[in-house]
Amino acid sequence: MRWFETPNIDFVGKRKGAYIFSSIMFVLSLVVILTQGLQYGIDFKGGSEFVYKFSEPVSTTEVRQMLTEPLGTAPEVKQFGTDVEVLIRTDNTASKEEVQEIIHATFDSQLGAITYESESGSYISPRFGDDLKSGAFKAVIFAIIIIFLYILIRFRNWTFSAGAVAALVHDVTITLGIFTILNDVVNFSLLIDQNIIAAFLTIVGYSLNDTVVVFDRIRENSIVHKGMDFFEMVNKSLNDTLSRTVITSVTTLFVVLVLFIFGGEVLKGLSFALIIGVVLGTYSSLFVASPLVLELDKRAKKS
Repeated sequence: MRWFETPNIDFVGKRKGAYIFSSIMFVLSLVVILTQGLQYGIDFKGGSEFVYKFSEPVSTTEVRQMLTEPLGTAPEVKQFGTDVEVLIRTDNTASKEEVQEIIHATFDSQLGAITYESESGSYISPRFGDDLKSGAFKAVIFAIIIIFLYILIRFRNWTFSAGAVAALVHDVTITLGIFTILNDVVNFSLLIDQNIIAAFLTIVGYSLNDTVVVFDRIRENSIVHKGMDFFEMVNKSLNDTLSRTVITSVTTLFVVLVLFIFGGEVLKGLSFALIIGVVLGTYSSLFVASPLVLELDKRAKKS
């Protein structure tokens, strides 16, 4: 890691290549999202959820597999409370009673000697899902507005606010695009639910933290090196913070990878979103946010 002590990488000089790459990924993600639509889970689409108690522990993976074909979609299955209790959530649009009949018929034919009893059951209406969708959208928009104002007040320059917000929109949009593309490809659920929304807000926080660290160094260097060209100052600031950025990203990535590998089926979507977010957040802080500040500052001075 000694080469990180005095790096001299021309990040700003490579910004045009980064702009092309980011533009392609961003536009592709938008096209996929607009044409295919986001793949929502039960929290947004509505459906039914049940809690069952079995006579002995059962595999949630096996329960999910046996119910996927009868229900028409892969349900969310996870342990609930004790090791013999299981929560089943499905976005099947039939009534709660019809869905429960399908589940019971499947259990009766495939569980063998294992007995079960229903502890609770409820129907989640699409109206609730619409309200949740609206609330999630508003939360993201309000977060972006507050972040813009926070950066503006802290750095007293709108170009920093624009650069930070652009990086956040870049990261979230591309992550959503990747989720939409891979939803029918990977063997775990990438449906948008409350867990994924929490992951997206975490991505926003992570990306913003990385970006603010670089912006702080730009502000410090502007005071210490008053005669330095702004192009060189941005590049120097990115190199000054490179060690911290890489070490933080790698250690975070290790933790999230462990969560993805060993966290179980239910957490795979959340941890996968965080993996993409860590990679994109690191990339955008180096090649999107700061170079964009440079471009906007140049245009502002010309005008």
